[in-house]
Amino acid sequence: MRFEALLNHARAWLPGRTTVDARERLRAVAGAGLGLLVTALLCRWLAGPLAATVWLIAPLGASAVLVFAVPASPLAQPWSVIGGNTLSAVVGIAAVNWIPDSALAAAVAVAGAIGLMFSARCLHPPGGAAALLAVLTHTAHFSSALFPFFTNSLLLVLAGVAYNTLTGRRYPHVQVVRPPAADARFSQADIDAVLARYNQVLDISRDDLESLIRETELESYKRRLGTLTCADIMSSVPISVEFGTPLQEAWALMHERHIKALPVTDRTRRVVGIVTQADFFRQLDLQHHDGIAGKLRDLIRATRTVMSNKPEVVGQIMTRQVRVASADRPVVDLVPLFSEGGHHHIPIIDGEKRLTGMITQSDFVRALYRAVGPA
Repeated sequence: MRFEALLNHARAWLPGRTTVDARERLRAVAGAGLGLLVTALLCRWLAGPLAATVWLIAPLGASAVLVFAVPASPLAQPWSVIGGNTLSAVVGIAAVNWIPDSALAAAVAVAGAIGLMFSARCLHPPGGAAALLAVLTHTAHFSSALFPFFTNSLLLVLAGVAYNTLTGRRYPHVQVVRPPAADARFSQADIDAVLARYNQVLDISRDDLESLIRETELESYKRRLGTLTCADIMSSVPISVEFGTPLQEAWALMHERHIKALPVTDRTRRVVGIVTQADFFRQLDLQHHDGIAGKLRDLIRATRTVMSNKPEVVGQIMTRQVRVASADRPVVDLVPLFSEGGHHHIPIIDGEKRLTGMITQSDFVRALYRAVGPA
C-alpha cells in the first residue's frame, strides 16, 4: 500500500494528457501572438519617445495564455484580467512606498494582491506577478497602475474579444443559467452543494461544469446503449390490423391483449398508419363526460345499414403520419422520440419495410434500465 501511495505521488508530478487537438493549439498560439503584438504596438505608440521605458509588462504574457488558450476559464474573463492586474499593481506600488525592505514588500504585495482579488472577484494568477513586478522595479508612482498595467490589460482583453469571437470561442464567457431539465439526474442545487463542500477555486465556470457533467452522462448512455438495436428490445410478433378492420374488432384486440396501439398495415405488411385508444376517444364528444362508455359502444358497434354517419373501420380513424424505425437502428436513436417527440409506440420494420416488431415506451424504459441501471 505504501509503495502504491508513493507511485501515485510520483505520477502526480507527470504532465496530464491534453484533450485539445492540433487545430485548437494553433488557434491559441496564433491568438496569443497577435494579441500581444497589437497590445505592444499600441502601447509603444501611446508611450511615445519621451515616456518611461516600461510600456509592456511581463505578466501580460501569462494573461495572454489565459485569454487565448483557456478563454472559458473564470480566471481569464475581462474583469479578472483588467481588475486583477490593475488592482494588484496598486497593491505592489503601495508596498514599495510603505515597506522599505524589498523582500518583505514582495511578500506583502503578492499576499495582499491575492486577498484584494478575492474580495473584488477578479482572481487572476498573473496579478500576483504584477504586484511582484511593481516591487522589483521599485515602481513608486500610482499613475503606473493606469499605464502600463491597466492599458496593457484592457488592450489585450479587447484583442481577446475580437480574436476569440472570430475563431468561434465565446468570450467573454458569460455564465448561462439553464432551466432544470425534467429528466435530469441532478439539479443545480446539487452542483452548488458539491462546490461548497469542495471549497476550492476551480478553473472552470459553473455552467461549463454542469454542461460537462450532462454531456458525460449522455456519452455514457450512448456507450452502454450503443450496441443495442431495435431488434433486441422489440416485441417480435406484433399484433396489427388492416385498413378495413372493423372498429369493434380492433377495440376488442386492444382490450384483450392490454395494448394501447395497433399498427395498421396493408396486405403486404407495410405500415400505413397506427390506431390508438386516443384515436377512438377523439371521435367522441368529450365536452360532457357523462355516458362516455355508451358513446364508445355506439362508436364501435357495426352499422347494419348500407349508409352510416360514423366511422366503421380502422382506416377512418387511424393516424396516417406514423413514425417507424428499422430493426437494425440503434436504440439510442429513439431517445428523442420517446423523451421529446411524444411517441409512445414505434412500429419496427425490416429491410423490405414490412412490419416486424413494435417498441413501446415500456420496452424502451426497460432496456434503458438494464443498460444504465445498477448492476
